[in-house]
Amino acid sequence: MPMPPQAAARCLAMLAIGSVASAANGPVAAQTLRPALDYANAATIRDTCLAFAAERGLAVAVAVYDAAGRLIAYAHMDGAPTAVGEYAQWKGRSAATIHVASKETANWGPGAPPPGLATWEGGVPFFTTDGAPLGGVGVSGASSAQDSACGETGIAAAGLLSQRP
Repeated sequence: MPMPPQAAARCLAMLAIGSVASAANGPVAAQTLRPALDYANAATIRDTCLAFAAERGLAVAVAVYDAAGRLIAYAHMDGAPTAVGEYAQWKGRSAATIHVASKETANWGPGAPPPGLATWEGGVPFFTTDGAPLGGVGVSGASSAQDSACGETGIAAAGLLSQRP
């Protein structure tokens, strides 16, 4: 059923008033821009970590996540046990989504941790030089300290920080 002419005129008038009111307040931003991890930086973190491990005769798995917890880059070195790939992913996703290194979350008190919270060292978050969180890297297969050092070396090679400035 068509709209009566008077109702159509009222609708158009209300739309015009709303448009004028919106324009008077200035443009409204549809989205706040945030830095995002790109594949090139994720690959640099992964590849530098792999080189670090190879130079030391270590066999590790490396998982690089963006801040939303999406896996961006991954590698599992020959000779690394199958399970370390899952551990690296667990550590990396935890560090990426809560922005805290798993070395710290391992000490967050007694009881069972929340699902997904890594409790073994080797998950390292990373940030822009302005402090914006970009993601996290998880490394597993070496000692805990070597796992963390591997991830931190990759982060530095990408020009990022492993702690907020």
